[in-house]
Amino acid sequence: MYRYDQYDHQIVKERVAQYADQVRRRLNGELTEDEFRPLRLQNGLYYQRHAYMLRIAVPYGLLASRQLRMFAHIAREHDRGYGHFTTRQNIQFNWIKVEETPEILRKLASVEMHAIQTSGNCVRNITSDEYAGIAPDELVDPRPYCEILRQWSTFHPEFAYLPRKFKIAINGAEEDRAAILVHDIGLSIVKNEQGEIGFRVLVGGGMGRTPILGSEIRAFLPWQHVMSYIEAILRVYNQYGRRDNIYKARIKILVKALGVEEFARQVEEEWQHIKDGPSTLTREELDRVAAYFTAPAYETLPTTDAAFDQLKTDNKAFGNWVKRNVKPHRVPGYAAVVLSLKKTGVPPGDATADQMDFVADLADKYSFGELRVTHEQNLVLSDVKITDLEAIWNAAKSQGLATPNIGLLTDIVCCPGGDFCALANAKSIPIAQDIAERFDNLDFQHDIGEIELNISGCINSCGHHHVGHIGILGVDKDGSEWYQVSIGGAQGNQSSIGKIIGPSFSAHQMPEVIDRILKVYVRERQEDERFIETARRIGVAPFKEYVYATPIKSEHKAGEDAYA
Repeated sequence: MYRYDQYDHQIVKERVAQYADQVRRRLNGELTEDEFRPLRLQNGLYYQRHAYMLRIAVPYGLLASRQLRMFAHIAREHDRGYGHFTTRQNIQFNWIKVEETPEILRKLASVEMHAIQTSGNCVRNITSDEYAGIAPDELVDPRPYCEILRQWSTFHPEFAYLPRKFKIAINGAEEDRAAILVHDIGLSIVKNEQGEIGFRVLVGGGMGRTPILGSEIRAFLPWQHVMSYIEAILRVYNQYGRRDNIYKARIKILVKALGVEEFARQVEEEWQHIKDGPSTLTREELDRVAAYFTAPAYETLPTTDAAFDQLKTDNKAFGNWVKRNVKPHRVPGYAAVVLSLKKTGVPPGDATADQMDFVADLADKYSFGELRVTHEQNLVLSDVKITDLEAIWNAAKSQGLATPNIGLLTDIVCCPGGDFCALANAKSIPIAQDIAERFDNLDFQHDIGEIELNISGCINSCGHHHVGHIGILGVDKDGSEWYQVSIGGAQGNQSSIGKIIGPSFSAHQMPEVIDRILKVYVRERQEDERFIETARRIGVAPFKEYVYATPIKSEHKAGEDAYA
């Protein structure tokens, strides 16, 4: 993985010193809160409902074991013993004291991490596929490009004060696991007819108040021009994006206002002035960065293992875990292991300090000291021998990290919501926990199959509810917390925005609402149809009719009889 060079070390060290002085002046009363606010936000420090929250960047979701151990240390020494992994592959600590933040940033710098540009109207953390570099369907490893864009965009003076925050995602595989269609810029690595590598460029995607899927403005961009072309996009946005209305300031609004063709024309016109300038990426620079992402020392292993196959058959629990939590690897004899942070009763995406230390130990022992953070708020050991899977399973069970629910109903994506966030209209975590408890039957979940359930506590959509097969949005209704439900959202190659089924529900009604939605699915599905396939085929109407058919009064635990 990438290691800081002398410039990275110097930049981060200088930023920590600068910020430490800003905190000193704030605590001494030399800076007002209004003066301090933009300074702390530039270092990832938000003030939430109860305390300060610090968001730390995990570039393209890649972590070393030493970095995860530092997160565990921060959780113990500066927070309340846990951290929260987000849908943008970062980590947040929700109980931070402002006077301790300079020391936290110094500690992060010691393991080559920071909180720079995790807030503010700038280019945020570059995200990518959590299986980058190991996925069998990968065309090109996107991580070198992610790192190059990270370096290029960090402290870029021209794009430090954009009209609004800006998010870029890169995918290098056949299947889009980076959700590029719902980013301000989505890049997909492609090959042209001559076999040359380039990018398909999508612009104007996003969720929030106005969910929109990105539009293609270039089918093939030579890789050498990825920085200069993004620079042209950002220049057009910087010049014409709205600054008079925060709700209409994202690039998706500008693209919609101008029209895709006109926006693309302006980008191409701007690009002609800079396309062969200093931002042109050279083969030498690409190779320099790519050298940090060389493959670990894989062993030559058999493609099959009879003992492993037999164990999957003999031990149903292990077999279910392998089916849901073990993903294919491009190297024979290896696999990627997803450690679920979605055990029933635990807020989705939360990990304790002990769990983080434990996962770091697993990474050192079984995965070359590396791991990944997923968009679905889980952790991945990326390079595991198939012969080690049983040992990992047994170890992970002891820490509550082996729930075999990846991609299933209780693998819920959820923002911190009203329990922490000052922007939230409603709580998210209790809703996730109530639903998880209602359907805490793994046999039932496996029978129902793949369902993505996403919850956001407000319209900002940090829980990505718009692209959940079932999406739940917290709304304010006369000072009370209510929940809007949508169906049919999806990320990936077949991305779609969910459609609201009708009026909102109270918190206590939500488990029964999900129960009724699932009953419709079971009644209507054909053969092996997944939920999203059934929802697209029959539309929202059957779900709406059944959910609202009779008043929702009581709750009961889902059982086999209800879905027979």
